[in-house]
Amino acid sequence: METDIVIIGAGAAGLMCAMTAARRGRRVLVLEHNDRPGRKILISGGGKCNFTNRNAGPNGYLSSNPHFARSALKRYTPQDFLDLLATHAIPWHERDHGQLFCDRSAADIVNVLVEEAVATGTTIQCGVSAGHVVPTGEEDRRWLVETSAGPVRCQSVVLATGGLSIPKIGASNFALRVAGQLGIPVLDPYPGLVPLVFGEDDLAFMRPLTGIALDATATCGKTRFREALLFTHRGLSGPVILQISSFWKQGDAVRINLCPDRDIPAWLAERRDNRPKARLHTVVSEILPNRLAQSLCERAGMPDTVIGQTGNKTLSILADQIQAWTVYPTGTEGYRTAEVMVGGVDTNALSSRTMEVKTKPGLYIIGEAVDVTGWLGGYNFQWAWASGHACGECA
Repeated sequence: METDIVIIGAGAAGLMCAMTAARRGRRVLVLEHNDRPGRKILISGGGKCNFTNRNAGPNGYLSSNPHFARSALKRYTPQDFLDLLATHAIPWHERDHGQLFCDRSAADIVNVLVEEAVATGTTIQCGVSAGHVVPTGEEDRRWLVETSAGPVRCQSVVLATGGLSIPKIGASNFALRVAGQLGIPVLDPYPGLVPLVFGEDDLAFMRPLTGIALDATATCGKTRFREALLFTHRGLSGPVILQISSFWKQGDAVRINLCPDRDIPAWLAERRDNRPKARLHTVVSEILPNRLAQSLCERAGMPDTVIGQTGNKTLSILADQIQAWTVYPTGTEGYRTAEVMVGGVDTNALSSRTMEVKTKPGLYIIGEAVDVTGWLGGYNFQWAWASGHACGECA
């Protein structure tokens, strides 16, 4: 079989690339090893698909080259994707922090992408796995893709197979493997946007608090986020922990502020003056969940202390427990629950305008497989749209 472009992967980036390239009159074949396109889209956002974020600019991405994503993101914006949804009358709503979700179902997003691609002449083959991707040395048909349905010769190949996150839906290392075979540099991948896990000493404190959620900040190095934190039986989760996890490396400390809107030392001193007979944990439960307040006081060595009998040094210890709680995760929950893969194909090997591999004309890599990882809240979908569109305009 012969075609102009073979796109391997019918996910967010691959489908966007397909519809964009096909509009230019290119013959496009999309190969998907799953039995249907867009499986990761369908499970995202609790089935509602957080499809972009109004604030998805270059500063919301982690990469060894922080400027790489700027060109593609500038040329395909969140508003561009909203305009696409408007042509299909897809209802959506906005939540906190600029997050945009479907009103009905994530299937709306998949349907829009598939309909647009098919309408422009794209062929989508599901249940077909790609094998070797090799250059042919011919000028007009530069690449040969071996597949479970037979070989395909083409001018351009686009690797849009995603990363290693959520293996239960068919995640693979295909793009990284092909990059390695062709001598394209890859930065070591690791799970991102993932819960953090801890050793038994920390878990003895955390497990009894399972299910408690509260507004908090988490800091790792120079990076800080503020969102909800959730205690779990394995450690810590919630949006603020998922965010900071992408920046955490083994051995790093994470500093947590459980009450970011108050000056806790000053507040405790004020409560000591005004409620001198109250138990310390009772006072702390004014601003934190009761179980957490009790546990913090116990951890600080003052489970039944009366606040009026507590000195400044003791209150300072408790204040640090609340606003400067420093933890050392032992790891993460891994790709099983990670929303993204951090790292991947080195952006220095790619054109930021087209996503083409600089040393391999006609080979393009887009989406999660590239060393560009967005914040939680629709940023990674916006990178998929932007990188797919940038590639589709040129491949």
